[in-house]
Amino acid sequence: MSQITHPLRVGVGGPVGSGKTALLEALCKAMRNTYQLAVVTNDIYTKEDQRILTEAGALEPERIVGVETGGCPHTAIREDASMNLAAVEALSEKFGNLDLIFVESGGDNLSATFSPELADLTIYVIDVAEGEKIPRKGGPGITKSDFLVINKTDLAPYVGASLEVMERDTLRMRGDRPWTFTNLKSGDGLGKIIAFLEDKGMLKR
Repeated sequence: MSQITHPLRVGVGGPVGSGKTALLEALCKAMRNTYQLAVVTNDIYTKEDQRILTEAGALEPERIVGVETGGCPHTAIREDASMNLAAVEALSEKFGNLDLIFVESGGDNLSATFSPELADLTIYVIDVAEGEKIPRKGGPGITKSDFLVINKTDLAPYVGASLEVMERDTLRMRGDRPWTFTNLKSGDGLGKIIAFLEDKGMLKR
């Protein structure tokens, strides 16, 4: 966790298909009536995630900005975060009363991390469909993120994944760092993430 800025900047990372965009949609819809929100999405050659969030009505279109990173998406959130920082600054200037800006990374591997300049808090999303072994593989996203989300619990019976094993390995890899299982179709686990953001991000209702 970096020193908290205003607006709060929350990095959301994780592998392709883990549910980052679905999580952002759910968070925006749950929090938008209480807080002033904006989103920066990252894609390599398109603005697909921006389009998905806009069409889903997560926020007003002008509050969602897409960044085309080109090349390696990890660089745009870590070594050279200038495009993302510029997008965050532009949103902050356009909406002077923002409470929180989400920055969604492009598809990451387990070693991807956010620059402290870009994110005050980081949420890392993995999913059950990747297999029960994922938590014990480690990597900064799993061991060092401020909050870990293990998504798509509803798929566990279909992919032969044991949630008990995943919980045990997560506790071993993360110690006392917070995490939760989620099923974004039903909203399970979403409240725990929001409570974390309000507490650690010092958001005021």
